[in-house]
Amino acid sequence: MQMEQLQKDMIAAMKAKDKPRKEAISSLVSAVKKVAIDEGCRDDIKEELVDRVILKELKTAKEQVDTCPQEREDLRAEYEFRYKVIEEYAPSLMGEEEIRAFVMEKFGDIVESKNKGMIMKNVMPELKGKADGKLINQVVAKLCQ
Repeated sequence: MQMEQLQKDMIAAMKAKDKPRKEAISSLVSAVKKVAIDEGCRDDIKEELVDRVILKELKTAKEQVDTCPQEREDLRAEYEFRYKVIEEYAPSLMGEEEIRAFVMEKFGDIVESKNKGMIMKNVMPELKGKADGKLINQVVAKLCQ
C-alpha cells in the first residue's frame, strides 16, 4: 500500500463527509507517519513499512473487537467498522500451503534438523509482513513433528 493512496482515500472520505471512515484512515496515516519518524525515514516512506504498520493496526483493531464487552453494542459496532476499513488496506497474506512450500523450498536443510527455534529464526525475517506469525509457527510446528 502506498502512503499517497491512504492520504487520497482520507481526503475522499473527508469530502464525502464520511466521518467514521475518515477517522479510521486518519489513524492509519498517523500510525504510519509515527513509525516512519521513529525509523528515520520521514520523507521517503517505503511500501513495506506502510504494510507492516497496517498489519499491526489490523491486529490491534481485531483485539479491540474481541475484548469489547457484549453489552456495549455501540462500541463494538464502531470497532468492527474500523476493523473492516483497515482490512481493506491490509496486504494479502500467505496461506498455510504457501508458507509450507516457501519453508521447504528455502529452508529444507534446516527443517530436516527438526530444530523449531532455528527454523523460526531463519523464516521469520523472510516472511515478516507477508504471513501471520501464528500461522507460520503452526506450520513450522507441524514440519518439526
